[in-house]
Amino acid sequence: MTTSCDLYPAIDLRGGRVVRLAQGDYDAETVYGDDPVAVATSFADAGAPWVHVVDLDAARTGDPVNRPVVGRIAVALAGRAKLQNGGGVRTVDDARRLAAAGVDRVVMGSAAVRRPALVAEVGDVVPVAVGLDHRDGELATDGWTECSGVQLTDALESFPTAAAFVITDISRDGMLEGPDTAGLAAAVAGTRIPVIASGGVSSLDDVRALASIPGIGGIITGRAVYEGRFTVADALQALEIV
Repeated sequence: MTTSCDLYPAIDLRGGRVVRLAQGDYDAETVYGDDPVAVATSFADAGAPWVHVVDLDAARTGDPVNRPVVGRIAVALAGRAKLQNGGGVRTVDDARRLAAAGVDRVVMGSAAVRRPALVAEVGDVVPVAVGLDHRDGELATDGWTECSGVQLTDALESFPTAAAFVITDISRDGMLEGPDTAGLAAAVAGTRIPVIASGGVSSLDDVRALASIPGIGGIITGRAVYEGRFTVADALQALEIV
């Protein structure tokens, strides 16, 4: 059986470097490289259809200090892989600038949770994936530093124009402890909008388990690739035979 699930290898940017945070903790950062363009190019070389880039600085402060880097990544990927970019995308103007830089889809989290109607407005400029980042089912905002009071199950019904949902279990993100497969399956069953799974992927078995969820739209993987648990090519091959 084949799957329509796409792989999204991830690049988290902080201060222009490739990093990963443990459970969204800015004080628990691991640096994996100083050349995010080369990393993105390597993902495209391996055959990834998408690259997922997060501006951690912008997510926390709103200041898009890594936007020039995002632009360079977009140029490097043009015609080879699509670019999905999130972190600090809070206005229509933010989205317009990113689209002009070559971003194929933006991810909106905090701004979307605060004002769901903004997703439709931005969607007129560029496709929008809504980032639903949660701890125990409650959405977190502002670089995962604030609790929103909004439940994941309610949010799934609030964004009818979204191109996708990126659902991240913060407790698992960057921990290599396995994804919340059951929770993601419930989310997929609760919406017609494609769900992209994020957080906890540690092995090819995790990739296969997520891809086996009926209707899952994509899988984001980061730390497992950087730490050599598997390669992007390995994951793509696993997806072909699920």
